[in-house]
Amino acid sequence: MTRTIRSGLALAAALVLLMTQTALGIVFGEVDEDGEYPNVGALFAQLPDDGDPATDEGPFQACSGTLIAPTVYLTAAHCVNWAPAGTVFSVSFESPSDPTTATTGTAHEHPRAWSGGLNDAFDIAVVVLDRPQTGIEPAPLPSHGQLSRMSAKALRSTTFTAVGYGSVRQDKEGGWHSIDFDNVLRRYAHQSALSLTKAWLTLSMNPSTGNGGTCYGDSGGPHFLPDGTVASITVTGDRFCRATDKTYRIDTRTSLDFLSGFLRD
Repeated sequence: MTRTIRSGLALAAALVLLMTQTALGIVFGEVDEDGEYPNVGALFAQLPDDGDPATDEGPFQACSGTLIAPTVYLTAAHCVNWAPAGTVFSVSFESPSDPTTATTGTAHEHPRAWSGGLNDAFDIAVVVLDRPQTGIEPAPLPSHGQLSRMSAKALRSTTFTAVGYGSVRQDKEGGWHSIDFDNVLRRYAHQSALSLTKAWLTLSMNPSTGNGGTCYGDSGGPHFLPDGTVASITVTGDRFCRATDKTYRIDTRTSLDFLSGFLRD
């Protein structure tokens, strides 16, 4: 694995995008300078030691996610299931993200991850942290079917907020050259809903309609309802991070049943 992959995932993000169009940073958004979203953290991965000091470059930032209990961090399955045995995952809730402040944990992906194809990717995972996070209020989860109970008009008029770490884009024109792979600061952007299916919430990130969204570095990060509830998590979108976010719903029985196994006292 190259240095580029280990330090910021710039190359890894591009490769993953070409293979799966998986969304990995916030575009057309703002830096969370006031700490409005302290429960959104950056996920780091430390690959197992291969015995070669030249390739031991320390933990690299892989994805984003949300604290939903003092020791439970919600993210996407594809953020953890790529890792070889012995990979150490850790989470930092600092902005800028800092691996020296990160807490280690054990990753658990949904047992059916990526078995359902595009209809339902089961792309959800948690990292159970080795120590509780104090001074951070975990984000609440939605009730079962909460999005489905909203009328089409209510859904379209709701402002969702995407939060994450990673690459940024402020230029409405152009392709790859307009994306800055900094993968450090926590950012947020507001967006409106486009469609709702059994497993997916599709959101607009078209700047021409006043929306922002996610890009490389945001996979697993939350899309909040106005009250701070995690409606969905980032999974995929268009390759130039300009038009559409396809996010995995958290209010489904699939998601809530999986998460309940890690939220019991």
